[in-house]
Amino acid sequence: MNMKTSVLSLSLVALSLVLDSCGNKNNSEGECVYVNVTEAINADHLGTHSFTGKTKSAEEANVSFRVSGPIARIGVKKGDYVSKGQVIAEMDSRDYQVQLNATQAEYDQVKADAERVIALYKEGNTTAQNYDKARYGLQQITQKLANHKNQLADTKMRAPISGYVKDKLHEAGETVGAGMPVITLSGGAGLEVEINMSAADYARRDKFTSFYCLFDLYGEEKFPLEISSVSSEANLSQLYTVRLRIKGDYDKRKITAGMSTMVYAAVEEEDHGIVNVPTSAILTKDGKSIVYLFDEQNGTAKSVAVEVLDINRDGSSSIRGVKKGSKVVSTGVHKLVDGEKVKALKAASKTNVGGLL
Repeated sequence: MNMKTSVLSLSLVALSLVLDSCGNKNNSEGECVYVNVTEAINADHLGTHSFTGKTKSAEEANVSFRVSGPIARIGVKKGDYVSKGQVIAEMDSRDYQVQLNATQAEYDQVKADAERVIALYKEGNTTAQNYDKARYGLQQITQKLANHKNQLADTKMRAPISGYVKDKLHEAGETVGAGMPVITLSGGAGLEVEINMSAADYARRDKFTSFYCLFDLYGEEKFPLEISSVSSEANLSQLYTVRLRIKGDYDKRKITAGMSTMVYAAVEEEDHGIVNVPTSAILTKDGKSIVYLFDEQNGTAKSVAVEVLDINRDGSSSIRGVKKGSKVVSTGVHKLVDGEKVKALKAASKTNVGGLL
């Protein structure tokens, strides 16, 4: 008889013993249910937390015109480097030039009339009311002229930062509104990594003591990070956006914007009453979340109401209402009743297939 056959036979014998002794769940007859039991662990004793992330430029700008109209020319293409203040696109300025010409003519006339009234007032030949009207009229047309000059100047789009053209969102000939992004610039002030945190991680973000990221292309080479910004509101997925700056010197030819990465965060240990248990241990009953605690002394399962705070990527859930170190029934909870006789299965191993021995 080979090893595989021996292990299988042993498992079948053990299973038959389980079925003989614990197959009937009639507790009045002193019989029991075999269950898997897991220890509740402090949520901050999970070691390193991990998040998926993507590199982004630390300085990025969506550039738009401050006036509306048809785009006459876009003078850059994707990937081009531009300097701060450089003209990168132009709008058809015909209507704004006509508007300015009309305002300039109006200004010249109002200015000449106002100067005559002001001179007469100084000589005592007109009233203070006429003087004030001329003075305020000149101030008003002066502001109007300045505004129309600005609008004409705003038909030229200038780069607000130095960097590279990341994207062109519109082309020449299209009509755009004021403030509508036309070109996206990515600055050269370094890179950041953007990640999203769950509400539970966001609540204890102050407990993260250090961060680093890894890239598939560069194996186990660690790139240290530091938090640069944290969003104050959750997005539609109820996640909080966090941006982390890559610290120190690194080869900017190796890491560029748009690369995927894994971010790892070390957590300061703290007993705050939040523990992690397998998600399979949680049962919803009568609108409440419960888990069954294993009482080793009495050999029973007792239900306890808990508050579910978060579902983690590793198949566990963060809950409040159970103490660290408590023995929690992790499988078959939907078949249990409060106070039922149970027996914990031993952990599975190569010689204990299914954990039945």
